Amino acid sequence: MDIIAMRMAEHIKLAQKVMGSKKLMKNITQVAAMMKIALVAGHKIMFCGNGGSAADAQHWAAEIVGRFQKERKGMPAIALTTDTSIITAIGNDYGYEKIFSRQVEALGQAGDVLVGISTSGNSANVIAAIAEAKALGVKTIGFTALGGGQMADLCDVCLAIPTKVTARAQEIHEVIGHILCEMVEE
Repeated sequence: MDIIAMRMAEHIKLAQKVMGSKKLMKNITQVAAMMKIALVAGHKIMFCGNGGSAADAQHWAAEIVGRFQKERKGMPAIALTTDTSIITAIGNDYGYEKIFSRQVEALGQAGDVLVGISTSGNSANVIAAIAEAKALGVKTIGFTALGGGQMADLCDVCLAIPTKVTARAQEIHEVIGHILCEMVEE
């Protein structure tokens, strides 16, 4: 079997495992409800993560602010990963572990939602953002891989994809992110 077929087979097998997990399916529905409640009440969704997870944060914020599949009014969402002046100033003045938590402190309000994305579930800057969000009354959602790391216990809802392979977890994160955008638009 060549590498293309192997990776596709791994992805399909993992997607089927997620679909077969009553807990994950329930949690995805719960996350969509949390996001809808926040948006309907005039609150926002904030996203953060590092590397590929930063790209997911930016992507999902764009789908919510712009549109996913339906013509509708823009909804408030922000990727805390995109303003290089803010990120570099905070990183320089306070340290890299504070780049997201400082933004949550400045922008977060009770009723908002923070989505932290970290396949290990242990990224220090994402953990710090979750802690700050909880202190402010912001609901917290985690996207992780197998076990969920520290985020499993810290987040209101943690979507821990049952794999140790970062690439496969990120692929499923992207699918779930699109599903959530679709559910929020309904």
